[in-house]
Amino acid sequence: MALGEGAGRLRCAGLLLAAVWLTASNCCAIASDMAYATADRVPRVLILYPYDERLVATTVAGEALRSRLLQATDSRIDLFSEFLDLSRFPESDHVARMARYLAEKYANYRPDVVVALGKESASFISTNRETIAPDAKIVAAGFGNSTAENIDLPDDVIGAFTTFDILKTAEMARSLQPSARHLYIIGGSSEFDRGWLATARADLDEFSKSYETTYLEDLTIDEFIDRAAHVPPDSIILALTVFKDRAGRNFIPREAIRQIATTASAPVYAPYQTYIGYGVVGGNTVTFDTLGVTVGNLVLDLMAGRVVSDIQAPQTYVVDARQLRRWRLSEGNLPAGTVQMHKEPSLWEEHWLVATGALAVVLMQAGIIAALLLERRRRHDAESRSRLHLLEAVHLNQSATAGALSSSVAHELNQPLAAIRNNAEAASVLLRSGSPDLELIQQILLDIQEDDQRAGDIIGRMRGLLKKRSEIDWQEFDLNDVASSAIHIIHGEAERRGITLNTNRPTTELPVRADKVHVQQVVLNLATNAMDAMSDAPAKRMLTFATGVAHEKAELCVADTGNGIPEDRLSSIFEPFYTTKQAGTGLGLSIARAIVETYGGTISANNRPEGGAIFRVVLPLSRRVERG
Repeated sequence: MALGEGAGRLRCAGLLLAAVWLTASNCCAIASDMAYATADRVPRVLILYPYDERLVATTVAGEALRSRLLQATDSRIDLFSEFLDLSRFPESDHVARMARYLAEKYANYRPDVVVALGKESASFISTNRETIAPDAKIVAAGFGNSTAENIDLPDDVIGAFTTFDILKTAEMARSLQPSARHLYIIGGSSEFDRGWLATARADLDEFSKSYETTYLEDLTIDEFIDRAAHVPPDSIILALTVFKDRAGRNFIPREAIRQIATTASAPVYAPYQTYIGYGVVGGNTVTFDTLGVTVGNLVLDLMAGRVVSDIQAPQTYVVDARQLRRWRLSEGNLPAGTVQMHKEPSLWEEHWLVATGALAVVLMQAGIIAALLLERRRRHDAESRSRLHLLEAVHLNQSATAGALSSSVAHELNQPLAAIRNNAEAASVLLRSGSPDLELIQQILLDIQEDDQRAGDIIGRMRGLLKKRSEIDWQEFDLNDVASSAIHIIHGEAERRGITLNTNRPTTELPVRADKVHVQQVVLNLATNAMDAMSDAPAKRMLTFATGVAHEKAELCVADTGNGIPEDRLSSIFEPFYTTKQAGTGLGLSIARAIVETYGGTISANNRPEGGAIFRVVLPLSRRVERG
């Protein structure tokens, strides 16, 4: 997108300049009067855009410049951007308000360099330089030398210029359409659009004499679309810019041109790369990304104290190959060196390597397949060893947990066994009586059966805890059931330590797919750690288990009322061999994390605001559940 116009030929620069603070290795080369940054800060560069952020030309060039400067300075530079929006708001009141706003905004962040894109930005900063950036170097870009003279830029303003040559675009169109008899030039109603049209009239004066020439200007967008749709087929359409139509509607020029070119009855050409892909065939243009990089290199030379002078950015012919096919235009008539964008390769260009190198490809593929199979086997073996080591670590952890809970389990088992013994003795006494109460004896026998079942459940849970397996037992189960089973195992130990157990489980199932015993071991590890953490807690000791659905995943939380976890240790508690216990191995939480991650889950720890810690285990749901 052009940003300014020349007197005899439109000179629009996308050449962006910015100051760059060099790295320490280059600082010695910078002239003393160019040392913008003080010892305690990096240099500041302010880029002024004349319009809004949707103008692709300045955006592309600006981003290329920013990338070049950040790369060269290793990001040791402050870059600021301001969009003046002077196309939609050209009024002097708006300009004055913007000047006051920027002066206040940058009062404590005075720029070292101001890059003004377009003549509007250049005029703005030249007028308001003393209030916005009194000590800054000014770089003006985005217009030609003659425009710089017309707006009377100060002598110390640095300029980088280039030329958009509408005549070269027209000559390219003539080469592609040698039989064309009509020429149409499209331009909008803004001040910039009218300046473009004036330049085009001067540049195309001699060229247009060979055609029946019509200038489509000062129309509404609908009128532009209608006129372009009804031009004779042997026409050339040159599109300039449409920032504003006759009705006062504002446009991003390439969007306006897209509407016109979509239904045009003849090929449309334009001198802007940013129009490629929006219905135009192409033209002689400046690529704005290359422009930004070119200016970045110029700035680096300037900041290094090298002698530099104004340069003209290179131009090239660019076309959209899809539009050549649409209008049946021969690429043989294109100027030498034309860049064809969106070009599909020919059959030979696409397949010659395949045709001549099939054998090499097959051999290479065979080698790759063999290497992949070997790598797959190695990975499978490594995964098998990893699973075996995990299973062994889990079994050792289970055994340690069983040992730690043995006294509690023995105490819990002793209760049903004592009840069985007492009931058996009572039944024996009744049977020796002269008239035994058979109903009472039957009730005693039922109590014996229930106590026996209770003892069997306790033993069964411990056997499951101690069972060693060589493979993971994948199964789907309810996470709520695992939490309940773990609570039953630690119930006796919690009573012995004076800890109250609380549970909070949802009404819906939480189906997960994993090894049930492994997940139970995770809960036991978290529960035993929580009980140990509350051993010195003076307040009420409470261990809470909660399950539910969070972000479409099953979640289990274990919270205690202990002293919490030191903040500087939160990130380390899941590391192997990390422990705060005198007799701890430091493997419990590490194993818990390994188990949870094996089944695609996560585990985390945080301190509770009211005191104590909370551990969260999140596992994928094996099927969708409805929240209750």
